Amino acid sequence: MFGWEFPPHIAGGLGTACQGIVNGLAANGVETLFVMPSASGDEDQSSTTIINASDVPVTYGEEVDVHNFLDKIQFLHVGTNMVPYMDPVEFHTQVEEERKRQTKDFRIQYGQKYKFSGKYGSNLMEEVARYAMVGGTIAMQHKDEFDLIHAHDWLTYPAGIAAKEMTGKPLVIHVHATSFDRGNEKMIDTRVFAIEKRGMEAADKIMAVSDLTRNIVITKYGIDPAKVVTVHNAVDFSGRDNMVVERGVQDKIVTFLGRITFQKGPEYFVEAAAKVLKRTKNVRFVMAGSGDMMNRSIRHVARLGISDRFHFTGFLRGAEVQKMFALSDVYVMPSVSEPFGISPLEAMRTNVPSVISKQSGAAEVLKYAFKVDFWDVDAMADQIYALLSYPALASFAAKQGYDEVNALKWNNAAAKMKTIYESVISK
Repeated sequence: MFGWEFPPHIAGGLGTACQGIVNGLAANGVETLFVMPSASGDEDQSSTTIINASDVPVTYGEEVDVHNFLDKIQFLHVGTNMVPYMDPVEFHTQVEEERKRQTKDFRIQYGQKYKFSGKYGSNLMEEVARYAMVGGTIAMQHKDEFDLIHAHDWLTYPAGIAAKEMTGKPLVIHVHATSFDRGNEKMIDTRVFAIEKRGMEAADKIMAVSDLTRNIVITKYGIDPAKVVTVHNAVDFSGRDNMVVERGVQDKIVTFLGRITFQKGPEYFVEAAAKVLKRTKNVRFVMAGSGDMMNRSIRHVARLGISDRFHFTGFLRGAEVQKMFALSDVYVMPSVSEPFGISPLEAMRTNVPSVISKQSGAAEVLKYAFKVDFWDVDAMADQIYALLSYPALASFAAKQGYDEVNALKWNNAAAKMKTIYESVISK
């Protein structure tokens, strides 16, 4: 299994989902080797064996030819010296020169280790490409220990493809999000889209975290519907008791928790907050998280004149997240496009009634969350106000929601994954 992050060091929901999946698979009798770019050593390995790609040199011995390796993983950076509108001869010459240079550089580095950051920084594309190289190496080293390859999200698809090419083992990819979730169609990164499409085409089976995501895979990437299966996410509450916290304010608290990016719809949360505050003053709004729209959101709050009722916490992790839920009276997830969205499940598990966008995978499985179109800030404000103002409604939503999310277990999701694995292996 190729991932990019694993608790306790995570940047979002992907690492948390990976942990839930390997725990669920272990409960269903499936063993995993979990590969990640940069392991810290303090990850929980009770249900999986973690392989740190930063510890693995790119080599399988003398029998593997460098040219053959590069051809198999189809690794080629297109350099900045590529000029548009070259004639075909010039272009071919330039590509061949670039290929020779990269082969020479690769030969020098062959047998060395790469120190991955495992982050989402400016050299992310380079890390993804190098992770593919190391992924091929790891797959060859462990080829007698596994039956199939499972790759999570576009960051690991090239590694999954390399592993499949080098070993001939089947590949399952797991789509937690697509380019169309991270931005609108005019904003998508064509490089990422190309990697996603190639991963989907190379995979023997595709797992999507929701019907919403499955539909995007089929319609936007042109994938055969028979190849794409929905496996809804779950949430792991083992060893997690509801936290009791002392509140420093009498006001009700409404929380947004997630990356402050276009995908998560922070501006709609701010607009809805302003409308609620016109009807009641005994409420505070919290935006917990960080992201490229944070400064814009702060300015938005200031323009609307609600700064004294709004709080920005920055990125929260682990116990801080649980404390934030414990302090909350209402949780809001106004995502523009959310493949699934685990955070409302965590909120409801903490007895917090939730308002979520209809444009989320979680809306497919949560009967007792309040649902609204992300753009309908009037309806969003009405639902928030109702949950704050009518205790019986909030109590009913909290109790039913708690029971509902406790039935969404990773063991059940993993049982479905195991069936998919078996169908792929049998072919």
